[in-house]
Amino acid sequence: MATMITEECINCGACEPECPNTAIYAGGVQWELNGAMNEPISNDFYYIVPEKCTECVGHFDQEQCAAVCPVDCCVPDPNHVESEELLYERAKTLHPERQFAELSAATSHFRK
Repeated sequence: MATMITEECINCGACEPECPNTAIYAGGVQWELNGAMNEPISNDFYYIVPEKCTECVGHFDQEQCAAVCPVDCCVPDPNHVESEELLYERAKTLHPERQFAELSAATSHFRK
């Protein structure tokens, strides 16, 4: 499932630069996907675009936003439950220039 940021967010911004997919935006900021601009998902605090979130599958063994969040507000989004395969394919689609290795415990929290 995609990761989401809860209302407990303190707007510290620690998560945004850690996202390998540029899926995290400050509250009120429009988000971009495939050249199209979209309205903010939240106006009050940082948010994660589900269509761009891969839970860091293909990149890291855990969600990087959750790893750096000082208030533990980056949590699984129950409205966007997704398989490892779907998340991995999304990562490859978002980064067509990159060669991804086979998934392993180092590149997917599903493999821990």
